[in-house]
Amino acid sequence: MKKITLILKLEAFVFLVTAIWAYSIIGVSWWLFFILIFTPDLFMIGYFKDSKIGALIYNIGHTYVAPFLLLIIFLVFHIYITLPILIIWIAHISMDRVLGYGLKFDTGFKDTHMGHI
Repeated sequence: MKKITLILKLEAFVFLVTAIWAYSIIGVSWWLFFILIFTPDLFMIGYFKDSKIGALIYNIGHTYVAPFLLLIIFLVFHIYITLPILIIWIAHISMDRVLGYGLKFDTGFKDTHMGHI
């Protein structure tokens, strides 16, 4: 399991570095980056109900699916504000995974696909 976790962390590190590099290219304020970098953690709100709902909502906000859907919206409709948001979102998810925080199991917040926190 340790080798797999290391591979997942390395993959996430590559995504994190790439997201930061992409953000630097688009020329948006770094203040926006630092203000929004922890916004996806609002998806933890489901844990106020219970761990099953919490894991579901948290995982929706912590998969790469949603930011890549924003990328499609950006590419199709040219809605510029989606670009920095999706890059920051990818950076957040990647940062979490580098730190060992993964997608949650409904058994508890500390049980993740990256291992127990």
